[in-house]
Amino acid sequence: MAAAQRAAHSPEADYFTGLNPEQRRAVETLDGPLLVLAGAGTGKTRVLTTRLAHIIATGKAWPSQTLTVTFTNKAAREMRARALDLMGAPGEQLRWLGTFHSISNQILRQHAELIGLKPSFTILDTEDQIRLCKQIIESEGIDAKRWPPRLLASLIDGWKNRALGPGKVPSEDAHQFADGKGIRCYEIYQNRLKILNACDFGDLLMHNITLFQEHSTLLAHYQAKFKYILVDEYQDTNVAQYLWLRLLAQASGNICCVGDDDQSIYGWRGAEVDNILRFDKDFPGAEIVRLERNYRSTEPILAAASAVIAHNQDRLGKTLHVGEASKLDPDAEKVKVRGLWDGEGEARLIGDDIESWRAKGRPYSECAILVRASWQMRLFEERLILLGIPYRVIGGPRFFERAEIRDALAYLRLVHQSDDDLAFERIVNQPKRGIGQTSVQKLYRFARDQGRSLMASLPDMLQTDEIKGGAKRALRLFAGQITGWQDRLKQDVSHIDLAEMILDESGYTDMLQRDRSPQAHTRLDNLKELIRAMGEFGSLPAFLEHVQLVMDATSGEQGEDQVQILTLHGAKGLEWPLVFLPGWEEEVFPSRRSLDESGLKGLEEERRLAYVGITRAREACYISFVANRQIYGRWQSVMPSRFVDELPPEHVEAISETGYASQPGGSGGFTGNLEALGARSTYDSPGWKRLQTHARSENIKSTFGVKETAELFTSSASASGFTLGERVFHDKFGYGRVIGAEGVKLTVDFEKSSTKKVIATFLKQA
Repeated sequence: MAAAQRAAHSPEADYFTGLNPEQRRAVETLDGPLLVLAGAGTGKTRVLTTRLAHIIATGKAWPSQTLTVTFTNKAAREMRARALDLMGAPGEQLRWLGTFHSISNQILRQHAELIGLKPSFTILDTEDQIRLCKQIIESEGIDAKRWPPRLLASLIDGWKNRALGPGKVPSEDAHQFADGKGIRCYEIYQNRLKILNACDFGDLLMHNITLFQEHSTLLAHYQAKFKYILVDEYQDTNVAQYLWLRLLAQASGNICCVGDDDQSIYGWRGAEVDNILRFDKDFPGAEIVRLERNYRSTEPILAAASAVIAHNQDRLGKTLHVGEASKLDPDAEKVKVRGLWDGEGEARLIGDDIESWRAKGRPYSECAILVRASWQMRLFEERLILLGIPYRVIGGPRFFERAEIRDALAYLRLVHQSDDDLAFERIVNQPKRGIGQTSVQKLYRFARDQGRSLMASLPDMLQTDEIKGGAKRALRLFAGQITGWQDRLKQDVSHIDLAEMILDESGYTDMLQRDRSPQAHTRLDNLKELIRAMGEFGSLPAFLEHVQLVMDATSGEQGEDQVQILTLHGAKGLEWPLVFLPGWEEEVFPSRRSLDESGLKGLEEERRLAYVGITRAREACYISFVANRQIYGRWQSVMPSRFVDELPPEHVEAISETGYASQPGGSGGFTGNLEALGARSTYDSPGWKRLQTHARSENIKSTFGVKETAELFTSSASASGFTLGERVFHDKFGYGRVIGAEGVKLTVDFEKSSTKKVIATFLKQA
């Protein structure tokens, strides 16, 4: 090997040039288990690729005897190119460098017969999985409306991420689908896959694990083959990936895992941060190397990120600081924390900042707005459009281009203007009503012959026998709903209330609530934001006209120089000179849903998201929160995120048009001056009570650190007989939770509707 010969003749290989002591130690510690804790911007990819080159150059192993795995094809391509550049070796010699799925696919195709498949098996994509689940649900006589195929596919994927075959799924998990029929459906699904000579992506690892566990000789073969194992982004591994790696590394113990426990932010899709936290227990005698010299960001940015993440309990611990070789400005500006009156003010300020950045000769593409949830994007999109600033949304469509928003707008357009055939066609079978394309085509022909719109022709069409059975009944019901909503609009029902009625009575909200996937929660939040947006306009026509103008303004071609807007989850691995982090308020960030569903574990993942967001910034980081947000046409006070209070005062400049200043609060943070923002800092404020509503578990209770949750709940009891946080039922609006009380008048956040004020006598305990 040319690289090996070069290393043998040179006391100092070229690839060591520029490595700091910690990086070099990680590269040269070859034998035995090694965990490299690589903080953001500390050169983890360089360490991995240099280590791979060093293993091969020193003759420790041939390229074909190394296994290097990562998560994305993009990361695998980058690692391959950089490693080959260091090695000077042909590409085919790095056959075992790729993603978990690509490597396990290679192994499975060589031994497919051992698990009942042929080597030519096909791999199903998500849509194929859902289609197969639909067939199973129908064959088992399960109500697909109540238990949708997408839910079954999601559950099966989750079980496979945990390496649970049908025989290992806990009984309590099985009851998540069709009253205990989940395991039965899973068994049928797996049997059907074998008949089809197919597997899904989860099977690639699952079948590998089965091969290794049931065929010891085969496992020994691969253990001997892979003398060195290198793993990227170890903090993102799920249970199946963890088991697969452990099986392969048991013999030699030569496994190097590179990751950052502080950047584990994908728990919602199966990632287990515990995998990296217990590395030294899984591999006794493991070395741990910490990479803490950051070559990306300024000292104030790194100090802010380190201070926030230090509040997490479950972490191995490290502190980022600027690397000596960095050429960053030693007089870099502090992290800015800005308090605004409302979301519109926040969007205006960020828009002004971007214009100022551009006026200095810096491109728009150096700016990024990172939000916790996609519904937050709307205000920033509209502000940038107004200012004529080009932008693009990374990881998804623009707000008004999202499928659920287009569906809701189509309903509103059809109610406003019943001759809108495009709107009719979009939502006549959305959600599914049993109105197929054949029926729609018949209606089209009938309407064309009459020279009228689809909606105008529908009553006459229903008098004929052209359309029969369930489709005819569904069309009659649909026509009645549209007419009923039009009548309500004429009766001076507000356009906001009308939108809520349409989403509820059409079954659209119910459709998304039955969908248990994370995407469904996001879509519901986006619809709530749409209704918030409607509150800014006096009528339905005014709002629809505004939407059309916004859509028209974004329809033109734009160049490469654009502001980036994306979620914090989508920002991992990316970086920009200027980063905006808006919406740092309780219930927004940290997410109310994360706290409700996962307690302290969810809070710590939210804090890791904050760490990721701050460390995306190279030169400047601007954090903002508001005192008031308009929710369904009503202004509500909101509390700053606890993460604001965790920022280090000496590295933060707190400024505001409302008089907010850098004044440490009672706990050493910045939220002691809330009066200047129009929010009361006493614990009996409505905003604080709403915050405490969600502190129901012992885990969450410990995170507030001011008053016991039980005490707060007792103090919030009202004359109505209900307490804050209590779940209630209303005959019209359904289930909800009490979030405020004024005597017998309660404010209730309804699950299928919006936040409403109702008299206590109309509510029942749920």
